[in-house]
Amino acid sequence: MNFIQAILMGIVQGLSEFLPISSSGHLVFTSNFYKVFKGLEIVQESNEEIFFDIMLHLGTLVAVLIFFRKEIMEIIMALINSLKTKDFSDKNSKLGLYIILGTVITVAVALPMEKIAEKLVYSPAVVGILLVITGFVLFYSEYRSKKIATKTEVDLKSSIFIALAQGLAALPGFSRSGWTIATGLFNGLDRLTAARYSFLVSIPIILGASMVYPFIKIDLHEALTYNWGAIGVGTLVSALVGYLCIKYFLKFVAKFSLAIFGYYCVIVGIFTTIFFTVFA
Repeated sequence: MNFIQAILMGIVQGLSEFLPISSSGHLVFTSNFYKVFKGLEIVQESNEEIFFDIMLHLGTLVAVLIFFRKEIMEIIMALINSLKTKDFSDKNSKLGLYIILGTVITVAVALPMEKIAEKLVYSPAVVGILLVITGFVLFYSEYRSKKIATKTEVDLKSSIFIALAQGLAALPGFSRSGWTIATGLFNGLDRLTAARYSFLVSIPIILGASMVYPFIKIDLHEALTYNWGAIGVGTLVSALVGYLCIKYFLKFVAKFSLAIFGYYCVIVGIFTTIFFTVFA
């Protein structure tokens, strides 16, 4: 792990976590492209690389928390008030319940796929195929959204389907933001509502992975040998780029089609699959 690699992966994570192009897939591509061009074998990542991936996601989590700090506080306060009054009719308290329920469903779907997801990290050609599938999901979501009436509030049905999509997106190449936004559009949410909910529902999942994983799988004695300077810089870069990405992506998605990201996923996915099939 060096500073150039850390900065590059921080930029990739900050952009791809919130754009519907699969952050985990792009981290796999970036890491393995780097290894190929350096003449290194595509082998199992070291614990330092795995921990760095977690820290990059923590950086983008900070970006979400800062950007949506007002909405997050409104949801928390509404939930507290509803627990006191036993009245959950408030819009924000409902949203909080949907996020909690969605987190449970996401974990239930994602956990059984953990081993598969870990193996795909070393199979970038397969991840490229999954990215192509994400592209077609985005295309279809745009087609479908034009056929149904839109709504500006998340309901129970849409929250459940979005949670299922988020669970499936545990596989690298299946974009979490892409699949959740697309599922929101499938269920009649307007574009901005789907995107904002996609970001909010990601918070517990990223927080859980960032807090739990290091204590379960990282050897604290080994961690003393990590390049903490590079890890810190990469995490900071992912947070800064992530914040800017959220800000401008929300403006984009409110007005424009996701099809451009669909084309990107298909092109990059095909190229990556061919490249790693031939050269890796």
